[in-house]
Amino acid sequence: MKKVRAIVIDDSAFMRKIISDILDNDPRIEVVAVACNGEDGLNKVIQLSPDVVTLDVHMPKMNGLQALQRIMNEHPVPVVMLSSVTKAGAEKTIQAISSGAVDFIMKPSGSISLDIRDVEEEIRKKVILASTVKVNPTQETAEDNIQSTKTIANIDRKKRYRRSIVAIGTSTGGPKALQKVLMELPKDIQAPIVIVQHMPPGFTKSLADRLNSICAISVKEAVHGEILQSGTAYIAPGGFHMKVENVGMSLAIALDKSPPLKGHRPSVNNLFSSLQHIKNYNKIICILTGMGNDGTDGLQQLRLHDASAISLAESVETAIVYGMPKAAVNAGLIDYEISLQEIPGLIVKQLR
Repeated sequence: MKKVRAIVIDDSAFMRKIISDILDNDPRIEVVAVACNGEDGLNKVIQLSPDVVTLDVHMPKMNGLQALQRIMNEHPVPVVMLSSVTKAGAEKTIQAISSGAVDFIMKPSGSISLDIRDVEEEIRKKVILASTVKVNPTQETAEDNIQSTKTIANIDRKKRYRRSIVAIGTSTGGPKALQKVLMELPKDIQAPIVIVQHMPPGFTKSLADRLNSICAISVKEAVHGEILQSGTAYIAPGGFHMKVENVGMSLAIALDKSPPLKGHRPSVNNLFSSLQHIKNYNKIICILTGMGNDGTDGLQQLRLHDASAISLAESVETAIVYGMPKAAVNAGLIDYEISLQEIPGLIVKQLR
């Protein structure tokens, strides 16, 4: 089996050694080079054409964001960012993911820490996964022409109620996909949007703030007990499950720290299944790019109680990782399997 060829770019010699050892200890991975800054890393990427790169966010000379931009422009390759859990680190990481990085790994305790050993398996798994992603510098232009709408179910459902709610679940590649969807939604959209994006604590606030600054609708990190408003998207905070509950004639956010569900907190399954208890609302369910099958069980539970819910899944043509959408499609739970570019339009159409 051909090994995944990786380059490690980090200004800390200690971290370069730690990460290289973690990757080299996996028989599926070979570290072909290390680099001490972005400029050095870019030269080695061009010279060696690796399958994947790990890239530190904070570096001198050419920082991680600058290096990422140069790599994507000059020699596109899957990149996994390494970030600390600081406000600045989270903001730069979200910017990197939105600019083309496949995923990120959170440093447990800052830039130099033995605690990095605690995430060994996550590092290996994300590097392996990233190596399978196709990076295309003209992807945006090409995707704009994709029209892959596939109606899977025999749909004979009309808008039944006066009020509606949209629920979105996503994981790997989600921040960029969410940006594409939410930016296309009109400010006066007549529904609240609830979102679970697999992401650790400290990063969802930065994601929400970034999306809020570029979208017509309002985007915010969800707060326990707040009443849902049309034209606002609520992102589940990292480390919390999020549900939707009836509060009188309105809907409200409910957050809790119950155990992770199938390894996830927040869990898409948890969000989707909570909607089965919401009466007299049209429900539009959307599953975007992501690894694994989170969302399938929750959608199945929802469908058992409300067969009128409309379900969308991102198609293989545009999904960074066609795991979560594929699981729901294979379970027979999806009405429309469509490209990322078509999703916002279909959501708006369903709400009319």
